Amino acid sequence: MCNNCDGKKTVKWIIWIAAAVAAITAAVTAFFVIKEKQKREEEELEEYLDYSIQ
Repeated sequence: MCNNCDGKKTVKWIIWIAAAVAAITAAVTAFFVIKEKQKREEEELEEYLDYSIQ
């Protein structure tokens, strides 16, 4: 009935793994971008406060 079922399962697993890797990579990248933005904003706020005190 299904001559190529093993091949189809393999392709599904490859697609599933690729999608999982892409999702994890996107999440990690977003995390680091947000952390870098927060760090930059904090430094800008410190600089602003330092200048406003003077």
